[in-house]
Formats: sequence, C-alpha cells, structure tokens
Amino acid sequence: MARYFNTILVIALSLLRRFTRDKVALFFTFLFPLLFLFVFGALFRNDSVSFDIALINRSDTQFAEQFVKQVEKGKVFKINEKITTLDEAKERMGRGEIDSIIELPESFGKPNSQGIPSGKLTAYYEQANPQTGQTVAGVMQQTLDGINKGLTPQTEPFTVQQRPTKTANLSSFDFLLSGILGFTIMSLGIFGLANGLPADKKTGTLRRLRATPVKASQLIGAIALQYWVIGLLSVAVMLAVGLLVFDFNMRGDYLNLGIFATFSIFLMFGFGLAIGGWAKNENQSAPLSNLVAFPMMFLSGVFFPRFLMPEWLQGITYYLPLSPVIDGLRLIMTEGQTVLQLGPQLLIIGVWTVVIYALATKLFRWE
Repeated sequence: MARYFNTILVIALSLLRRFTRDKVALFFTFLFPLLFLFVFGALFRNDSVSFDIALINRSDTQFAEQFVKQVEKGKVFKINEKITTLDEAKERMGRGEIDSIIELPESFGKPNSQGIPSGKLTAYYEQANPQTGQTVAGVMQQTLDGINKGLTPQTEPFTVQQRPTKTANLSSFDFLLSGILGFTIMSLGIFGLANGLPADKKTGTLRRLRATPVKASQLIGAIALQYWVIGLLSVAVMLAVGLLVFDFNMRGDYLNLGIFATFSIFLMFGFGLAIGGWAKNENQSAPLSNLVAFPMMFLSGVFFPRFLMPEWLQGITYYLPLSPVIDGLRLIMTEGQTVLQLGPQLLIIGVWTVVIYALATKLFRWE
C-alpha cells in the first residue's frame, strides 16, 4: 500500500516539475486569470461621483411625487427602480449593489401648522462605511435647502436625518472576486487537462507509462494531486492580489475556503479528465471543452450574479456544476459561512463529482 501511494507522489512531483518548465502553461494558469481580475476589478471599483441609491417613497402627496422626479432628473443619483421595499434595499446595500437608501415617510410633503409643505426624509448608510451615506445625506440636504429657500426664509420645513444599517457592507469587487475564482478553477480543471492529456497521447507519453507497472488509478491520482496543488496556488495568488491591490474584504475563514476549494478543484478536474481521457487529440477535446465550459461561464454567476436572471433561469442554473462552486466561495468569502453551513452546495458538488468520475473512468483511453 505504501508503494502504491509513493508511486502516485513520485509521478505527481514529476508532473509538477514538467509543469513549471512550461512557460505557456504557467502564463495561462496564473497570469491569464489575473488579467481578468485586473480588468473587471478596475471596472467595478467605485470611483464615480454619482451614487446608486434606492428611493422608498411612502408618501402619496403631490410634493413627494415631484421631489422624486427632481431627483431622477439629476445626475448625482441613480435610482434603482427595481427595489420597492426597505428590507430589499438593505439587503442590496449590504451586498454593495447600492450606496445608500433614501426613505420618504408618509408625512413627507404634507402641510405643517403654517400651511407649508414639510417633512423629514431618512438617508440610510452602511454602519461600517458611513462616509458614503453621509455624503448622500449632505447632497440631499443641499437639495432640500434650495426648496426651503423657495418656500420660506424663516424656517426649514424639510430636513434630512441619517440612520446606519448593519449589513455586510460589500463592494462590487468583493462580490465579483468569488466568480473570478470559480472561473479560474473551472478553466484550470477543464482546459488544462482537456488539452494536456490528448497532447500526452500524441507524444506517446501515456503509452510508455502503460507499459510500466503504473496503474491507471495511480496516474489519475497523481494528476489529481498535481492539479490540486496548482489550483490552490492559483487561488492563493488571486486572493493575494485582491487583498493587496483591490482591498478585498475577506469575511470568512481561510481554512474553510481551502477545504471548499479542494472539493471544487476535484470536481472540475473530473470534467477535464473525462474530456481529455476520451479525446484522441486536441481537435476533439477543444470543441468539447468549449461546449461544456461556456454555458457554465455565462450562466453560473461568474461575471454577474444569478439573482439578476429571470426566476425560471435561476432554477435551471442552480444545478450547473459551477454554480454551487461560485455560490459556496461567495458565501464563505463575503458572508463568513463555514463548510458545514454549505450543505446544499456540497450536495450538488458531490453528486456531480460521482457522476463525472464514473463517466471519466469509463471513457478513459490510454491512446
């Protein structure tokens, strides 16, 4: 038994040494995903002078209606019209999708004792990051000051009050990074093996290994160990860049992230093994890899969250192999959950792992 596993370790080390000598493989494994990270990280950084807000209007007065229209016409605020409730707005702000929440109470715009429209709107801000909410409140107060001067010079019938909310306070990049990590794991598992195994068949490397006492299970185990090490290194590099360059806010535990990433890497490795083990050459593996990878890339929440999709499509994409990977990474990294709390995601990953490895074992060809 010791000799069996020692053989796996020796083969895995040999494969790793060969990998480190391949400059093209190193580029597409480590540098190419970083290009995605820098491009999308720059796009999702919040450097704009405008603010994305939710406006909850509880007032039925004509003044409140006119006030909302005035805010919509301005360039400072972009109102998310899909948000209709305060709870939904707080959830979106906690995920970093909006910067602040403006709430107009029922009394907003109703005449006071002097017959002048008055009211107090509420500007909600994230407790962990009050600067943005305070800026929004300040701009709103300036808007109301202009209205106040037009109504009466003596009093201020309209004012702003601020309230903090206790949510996750995530930036768009914090939400995006888990998708990029999932994309990296998928690319490494599918494209790496789907191209590597047919190339080894073409050069006769697998044929020569078959002539030795090495068993197919040992070869598969060695390749799995190799890609597990490479996968964890790639995830670590991406996380380091996210933390150092884009100020990523890691809320979870790195041990839980590593454990979940291990399950995810072995799952995606199975797809690459099935494609590469079946294909005789790159001409067969390339189109099949694209056929498997591209639907997951665009429907599993890599570049935008799945909750933006229609509900019927969300139900379908939930069971794609990459969806539980990205969902699990996102829950650990942005909400601080542990592996033990990711039962639904681990169940889907486990089912797909059993299915794909059974298929890979059946389809594997040495030549």
